[in-house]
This record gives sequence, C-alpha cells and structure tokens, in this order.
Amino acid sequence: MDTSYPREDYLSAPSHKREPSPTVGTSPLPRDHLVWSIFNTIYMNFCCLGFVALAFSVKARDRKVAGDVEAARRFSSKARCYNALATAGSVVLPLLLAALVIMGVIHLSKLAQESVSFFTYQFSGSDDEDK
Repeated sequence: MDTSYPREDYLSAPSHKREPSPTVGTSPLPRDHLVWSIFNTIYMNFCCLGFVALAFSVKARDRKVAGDVEAARRFSSKARCYNALATAGSVVLPLLLAALVIMGVIHLSKLAQESVSFFTYQFSGSDDEDK
C-alpha cells in the first residue's frame, strides 16, 4: 500500500478561485462616502450637515447591498454634496472669521497709532502759540 502524499494530483487539481466576470458596459458601484461622513459628523458637524451626510451614506450603502444601484448612486451623490458642504463650512468659515479678526486688529492698531500721534501733536508744548 502506497501511503505517500499524491503531490502530482494535488497540483494538477483545478483551482477553486473565481475568475472575475467580464463587466462589459456596466459601471462600477457607487461609493458611499461613509468614512468621510463619520469624520464630518464627529469632528466638523457644521449645521448638522455631517449628520445628514451620514444618513445618506448609510442609505447608499444599504441600497448598494440590496442591489439597487440607481438609488445607491443618488444617495451617494447627496452624501458627497453634504460632505463637501460640511467640510467647506467647517474649514472656510473659521478661516474667514480669523481673517476678519486679524483685519480688525490691524485696523484698530492703525487707528490707535493715528490717535496717539494726533494727541501728541495737539498737546505738545509748542512755543509758537505762547508768543
């Protein structure tokens, strides 16, 4: 009785790996933007847009799992739009506010310098007025 391992038979056996089916004419599945939505919800929830984007991302993922690609694409597009708005609102508005504060400080410092120079000129002891 031969108890050796049949190496030749094992190597020649057909592999059980599935070959990807050719997808001619089909578009790839839409992205659900779930990670971006979670980030916007936790860190940059400007006017609750991050939460709205999270809701649409979950809907897009559910529709993608169910096989409804068109609905998943619509929800994905809405999630991307709300994520972009939340990110822009959370990044641009604080930068705009910081720029306004800096411009206000610069304007007030110039105004203070002008008023100091005005008062030092007015109240300095000039000899021309006394004579």
